[in-house]
Amino acid sequence: MGYSRTLFHPGTAIMKKLLLTLLFVLVAGSAVPASAAAAESLEEVRKAAAQGDADSQFDLGLRYAAGKGGVDQDLEQAVQWTRKAAEQGHAKAQTNLGNFYRAGRGVERDQVEALGWYRKAAGQGDSKAMINLAMMYAAGEGVERDEAKGREWLEKAAGEGDTRAMVQLGMLYRSGKGVEKDDSMATEWFRLAAAKGDTVAQHNLGLSYFTGKGNRKDYVESVKWHRKAAKKGYPPAEYSMGLRYAKGNGVKQDDAEAASWYLKAAKHGHLSAQNNLGLRYRKGQGVDQDYAEAMKWFREAAERGYPRAQYNLGNMYLKGQGVKPDREAAEKWYRKAADQGHKGAKKALETM
Repeated sequence: MGYSRTLFHPGTAIMKKLLLTLLFVLVAGSAVPASAAAAESLEEVRKAAAQGDADSQFDLGLRYAAGKGGVDQDLEQAVQWTRKAAEQGHAKAQTNLGNFYRAGRGVERDQVEALGWYRKAAGQGDSKAMINLAMMYAAGEGVERDEAKGREWLEKAAGEGDTRAMVQLGMLYRSGKGVEKDDSMATEWFRLAAAKGDTVAQHNLGLSYFTGKGNRKDYVESVKWHRKAAKKGYPPAEYSMGLRYAKGNGVKQDDAEAASWYLKAAKHGHLSAQNNLGLRYRKGQGVDQDYAEAMKWFREAAERGYPRAQYNLGNMYLKGQGVKPDREAAEKWYRKAADQGHKGAKKALETM
């Protein structure tokens, strides 16, 4: 399962819908005061906003967007107050107003209007607006698709110190999408962002040390960066730590430690980790053998469409491990996996 940031990608209709929802979440969750003790009282903010204070107008827009800070959620009010601040040149308000228009929340969706507000904010150095412009140019939202222009906006955001832009540039150079593939350049962008504490960058820098692509191969250094990201609860890094301990790459081989990291990632929803944890419980590798636990983790990943787990769940039903033997159930899961191209599942169906 991919956990890499993929902001700079045209995507499917479903991905676009998710991105628009994310835009609204980002607006609604932007530094809303948790209590009167932590910020000015609602009445003080209202009074200052009514008198034209842009910061207070922006604050009030955030409160209404999230339904926090003493008010009920009201998107029309959120847009109204955000617009007042934006029209006074408040860069963050301009970005948020662009988000409202792009997502169609509290206002009719209008990508061209969103672009206009993002450009205003970007002109003031707002890196979030720059990243949003990069996304829109890459996807051709409200503007003719132009990946080169999108990359330029990412570079500008990275120049403002935005680690998300640095990570996305790393992804671009690693994949070669919209730019000539360059693993060394990808590594340098990951390195810059990782040094600033970006979790995704730390994980990807760890991967570059592990594979040796665009970097020297160094398992110990790989583990160092994976561990930094894993300690912050990043599922792919937790999974990578499990792999390193399972194979003894950069650390002393330790099945129990591998299982422990797989468990952390599995609890965070990482499909490969859930499958690997199921395998360990089935074999009793690093944990006590427990078919019921194996079934639990295989099912968790299988029901979310992971073919390897579907195949393993089919095996459990066929062999009656942790469950009564059930050829019909086994065939069902084999077929699901086979439909996704799993060779073992296809072979299992042929022999049933």
